[in-house]
Amino acid sequence: MMEMKKRISLELRNRSPAEVAELVVDNCRSADGEVEGLTDEFTELEFLSMVNVGLSSLAKLPSLPKLHKLELSDNNLSGSLETLSEKCPNLTYLNLSGNKIKELSNVEALQNLKSLQSLDLFNCEITSLEDYRESVFELLPQVTYLDGFDQEDNEAPDSEADDEDEDGEDGTGAAGDYDEEDDEDEDEDGSEGGEEDDEDEEDYGEEEEEEEDQAGIQGQKRKRDVDDEGEDDDDDEDD
Repeated sequence: MMEMKKRISLELRNRSPAEVAELVVDNCRSADGEVEGLTDEFTELEFLSMVNVGLSSLAKLPSLPKLHKLELSDNNLSGSLETLSEKCPNLTYLNLSGNKIKELSNVEALQNLKSLQSLDLFNCEITSLEDYRESVFELLPQVTYLDGFDQEDNEAPDSEADDEDEDGEDGTGAAGDYDEEDDEDEDEDGSEGGEEDDEDEEDYGEEEEEEEDQAGIQGQKRKRDVDDEGEDDDDDEDD
């Protein structure tokens, strides 16, 4: 397993620490349970993820004034959380799931994180305490979402939801264009002469076997249209 210090230098990718806004060093190895390789030169860091790195202390966390999101799940942290309010005073999101946090007193140290809105403590022993949720909300009134839900059990909005909405709009647009093209094709086919129409359909069927069923249905519909036109002509001739 790679050491944290080496992993951080790799993640820099020839940038200076001050150019880095997001840093993910999940699943590497911390130095004796301590943060290693992070310095207070990371002045622009907003998102830091140190999941499953064997951390048991945050004592060596440098000052990260712009840090908003901190992922620390699946480590061995039990206390020493007061470091967070000193070093990362502007945290809004903190994930401590899967750590050794057992008592409310461990969490009390987060009271000075005045901007903290979302706190995750899934799979920590503290969650089995009686009145766990009520107690944490009382202790940390600034927190809106605990383990993904607020006090009224409303789910926290997904931070990626904005992207999905944009994709959704694009998707709808693309689908709209596609429908229009289909309509145009049908109009063109419909406006061609009857015989050519039939030939086109046969070629179309051979070329696009996957869409056979759909083409078949359209074909039958078109043939019926052509036949109907033929009948109309006959009637006209009889008259």
